Amino acid sequence: MNLIRKALSEISVIAGPSSPLLAAGIAKHLDAELIPADLRIFSDGESKIRFGKPAHKKCVVVQSTHPPVDTHLLQAMMMAAKCAGDGAQVCAVIPYLAYARQDKAFLDGEVVSAALVARLLESAGVERVITVDIHSKIAASYFSVGVRDISSIPLLADYALKMNLRRPVIVSPDQGGIARAEQFAKILESDMIALKKSRDRNTGAVTIEQKLDADISGRDAILVDDMISSGGSIAKATEVLLKNNAGEIYAMCAHALMLDDAAQKIQAAGVRDVIATNSIPGKYAKVDLSSALADGIKTVFA
Repeated sequence: MNLIRKALSEISVIAGPSSPLLAAGIAKHLDAELIPADLRIFSDGESKIRFGKPAHKKCVVVQSTHPPVDTHLLQAMMMAAKCAGDGAQVCAVIPYLAYARQDKAFLDGEVVSAALVARLLESAGVERVITVDIHSKIAASYFSVGVRDISSIPLLADYALKMNLRRPVIVSPDQGGIARAEQFAKILESDMIALKKSRDRNTGAVTIEQKLDADISGRDAILVDDMISSGGSIAKATEVLLKNNAGEIYAMCAHALMLDDAAQKIQAAGVRDVIATNSIPGKYAKVDLSSALADGIKTVFA
């Protein structure tokens, strides 16, 4: 136990500009040194990062790559490169890993961006990656270093257990999220259904089959997904659930990007509340990841 404490005391948690509060929470759980990354943005948009003090030889760079995606990704690489250049081992904690949806060429001529991101982070000195609910296992496979993908489902489900729900039914917005919804439903000891969604690869238009395989009349529904971006899929799913006489509808996810008018769109569709982790800061970040991420870090350095 003393050896573990000693190992953790030799860790510096670097608080990236996109995730300062989450980094502080992780450092507190680890009882590790917290080093803020001082950021300056020049008039041309370039970032300059400086550490206020030297870091230990074991660095945990905490930087979620939510929008502005490219800026936050480059900042993550800058911090990793600084730590690696000073001779430290670098573990990158990237709760929301950008470009994971671009894990293959869907149309001729497309760049497989997930593979490029993996190479860039590794070239910056990252030796280990910890993320949360990565959108694609294929994206994780592009890394040659170890990647630990932490599930937010137990944390989100624990939050749901404390909500006053009427005979809840867990809903996956599409067939691809069935395993996630099943895990959620098992914790709540509830039923699960999956909607049948299709998306046009060229236009992005989403359609959902209106008829359900179960009677959800009067039952509160929890839509469970890994992320909410434009809100279109959640809004369409909500419309289907309401047509099938569902009670209150909630949306829960790991990553609430909530781009453009997503919040208004989801609210107008009839969703009572959106509940997400703090992988992305904001009003929907109601479930704290710091303890789970700290546990993941312990497996790397302790």
